[in-house]
Amino acid sequence: MLLSLAGNNLSDYLPIFFMFIAAMAFIVLSMVATHALGPKKQSKIKQDAFECGIESQGDARTPFSIKYFLIAILFVLFDVEVIFMYPWAVNFKTLGINGLIEMFMFMGFLVLGLIYIIRKGALTWEK
Repeated sequence: MLLSLAGNNLSDYLPIFFMFIAAMAFIVLSMVATHALGPKKQSKIKQDAFECGIESQGDARTPFSIKYFLIAILFVLFDVEVIFMYPWAVNFKTLGINGLIEMFMFMGFLVLGLIYIIRKGALTWEK
């Protein structure tokens, strides 16, 4: 008899284990097969990036300002914070005055974060 885990036999988990092994085997087999059977002819045209039929110019590795990434991260941060306001709005009546106070505190922290970001100059493009 196999070991027991919280009242269940480990033999109950064998189908999951076999499914995992089958999935891994399928992935490895697919990768090996596509690599072995795929085309291997290299040319300049095949190596070029296709951008809507427009000839590519310059190097794709040209560095650009980190401000783009910073703005994107700040947008995601504040966007995710706004998501937390939706359940509050749905349950506004059941939360009562305590829920209102907590949401004002939450929004206050968001405003403090925005003020901090503005003072640090994260939203200014020219320096």
